Amino acid sequence: MLTHPERLRPDEAVGTKKIRAACPELDATVDHVRTFAGLMHEHHGEGLPAWIARVDQEALPHLDQFANGLLHDLDAVTTGLSSSWSSGEVEGQVTRVKLLKRAGYGRAELDLLRTRILLRT
Repeated sequence: MLTHPERLRPDEAVGTKKIRAACPELDATVDHVRTFAGLMHEHHGEGLPAWIARVDQEALPHLDQFANGLLHDLDAVTTGLSSSWSSGEVEGQVTRVKLLKRAGYGRAELDLLRTRILLRT
């Protein structure tokens, strides 16, 4: 359901179509989730208020809860969706350093940890 429609195999596309036809709530949820994914992928944060308004018109409690949560800090979420900048690389490096630190079982001094970090890059 969350895979881009163009990436589905033909048998998966047929199965997804049947499931969506059998459950209108799921069909509406999938449409909203795919629209939100498009906003994220294409960096169109300005479309977020309209997306939230469309979600509010449906009787989908979990999606309503998510959309209302976005309203708490709408400016920050809109900016985050509009920006092409990502902290993914930084988060990956932090995770790598934490893994190296844990591999020392807390016994490694700072100089050994520094050496291990520099040798792994």
